[in-house]
Order: sequence, then C-alpha cells, then structure tokens
Amino acid sequence: MLLIHCPYCEEERPELEFRHAGEAHVARSPDIAAISDEDFEKFFFIRSNPKGIVFERWRHVHGCGRFFNAARNTVTDRFLTTYRAGETKPEISVAETGPAAWANREPAELNEKTAAGAKE
Repeated sequence: MLLIHCPYCEEERPELEFRHAGEAHVARSPDIAAISDEDFEKFFFIRSNPKGIVFERWRHVHGCGRFFNAARNTVTDRFLTTYRAGETKPEISVAETGPAAWANREPAELNEKTAAGAKE
C-alpha cells in the first residue's frame, strides 16, 4: 500500500486516508465573475497532465482534514515530497527524480532533504 506523508500530522499514513484534489499552484483570477466563458473554462476544466513530475493538492480526509501539496512522479507513482498549502513549490532536479535516485530512500528522508533545500 502507498504511504503518504502528511506535513501537518507529521506522519505517514495509508493512501486510503487521503483524497486527490487536483493540480496545485493554479493561478486564480481575483475577479472570477469578470472573466470570459472561455477563460473560465480554461481555469476550471483544463489542466496539464504531464508524464513525470506533477505538483498536486491532496487532502488528509481521515486525519487532520487539511489540504497540502505534493510533488509526485506519475511514472513511478512515488511521492517525492509533501509540503503545506501556501508554501512555495520546491525545486526538484531531474537527476533526483528517477527511480534509481529514489528507490532506496525512505519518505521521511526525502521530506528532510527537500526541507533542507528550502531553507538554503
């Protein structure tokens, strides 16, 4: 079973406790009523779906109930890091994202590595 690290609870929990909530870091219009129907459609329905690293929103529904962001590799379905909502998107190098780079690391170690990089 896939384990996901909640940055608020500070523990890894089974994926069944979480719900996917879409793409993270989507720019929202300050006045949604003023945009055209075409722009609203793009904002509301059109999302990128790349192969590789994606930044997503997740919710810990059967835990703290809070939303957080995650960087996940869609090829391997591995979570590279999770971070609190409102925090900036972490820098993740391509060299660190392949299966060989992440295969032997524990999720807690990955979160520590990203947190250390964010502090620099």
